[in-house]
Amino acid sequence: MRNQPALQTSTGGIWLGLGAVLTIVVLVVLVPMLALNTVIAGAGVGLVVLLFVALVVTRFATQPGRRRLTTMATLFGGIAFVGLVTAFVVSSIEANALR
Repeated sequence: MRNQPALQTSTGGIWLGLGAVLTIVVLVVLVPMLALNTVIAGAGVGLVVLLFVALVVTRFATQPGRRRLTTMATLFGGIAFVGLVTAFVVSSIEANALR
């Protein structure tokens, strides 16, 4: 598990590409949720965009190597986590409102 090329020898481009795709997917899900709960969905959208910007900055501002790749992988996971939690919370609030 520790001997993964994506965390040792990559330039970071794959994390940028996948991060961009994931960010687009998450925004496609969260932006319509702004109509349901502006505050929570808006915070989720803002955090996802901020995490992606941090991913891009990390790629170009950090020395090549394991630390940069691990940071980029963590930011990528953060985008997924924030998207899932935001969608879950907004959906749960709406489900409770229907009861």
